[in-house]
Amino acid sequence: MKFAIALAALLGVGTAPALAGDLYTNVEYNGSNTGSNFTGSTTDIHLGYEGDLGKDNLGYYIQGGPAVVNTDGTSDNDTQFSGKAGLSVAATEKLDVYGELSMVTVDDTDNTWGSKVGAKYKF
Repeated sequence: MKFAIALAALLGVGTAPALAGDLYTNVEYNGSNTGSNFTGSTTDIHLGYEGDLGKDNLGYYIQGGPAVVNTDGTSDNDTQFSGKAGLSVAATEKLDVYGELSMVTVDDTDNTWGSKVGAKYKF
């Protein structure tokens, strides 16, 4: 049910006439290790929407969908909902600054949240 509500909200963003952008899909595998010991993986299967906020130098994206969680040592995969939203600013022709918030639902405990802030310089 959480997935259906989040997907409906995500698709609603695509109908906003003030926001110009593109619909996309993003499949991402994230493996986890502690030292040389593999501890598990998560595969995100996202539907997303990206665009600009009316200016050439300010972009955004929002994406979400199922997250297939595989914990090492278990035979069952667990499917949760995950999502990401981010902004990027072209500070100069060669420098982009960006930020991202992400989350994954977890049954019977608090959801997992993440954040990312960075800069990309083009040579």
